[in-house]
Amino acid sequence: MKYEDKIVDRQVGRNGDLFAASIGEMPTKEERYPYLRILVSIVEQAHPEWNQAPTKDEQIALKIFHMSHGAIDKDECSEIVRIRDDERGYTPVDRDK
Repeated sequence: MKYEDKIVDRQVGRNGDLFAASIGEMPTKEERYPYLRILVSIVEQAHPEWNQAPTKDEQIALKIFHMSHGAIDKDECSEIVRIRDDERGYTPVDRDK
């Protein structure tokens, strides 16, 4: 990512974009996992209004997909969001997955 590029999300910031881009360069899913959990946490803190949304996992995954310029798979990221929510005991009723 170049500094001339626009920031995808001002609440997350340029460092979040750079972090997402560097995570996207990692070759394996196992390598990306701990860093994606951190990035998901950063996005959740930047957007607390999404915490009760039934499509929270899809929203965060799409945001991270755009922040990484398509390098991070949306399904991989949404799975991590669901895992984090399940660990905290929060599972929306509308979630069919």
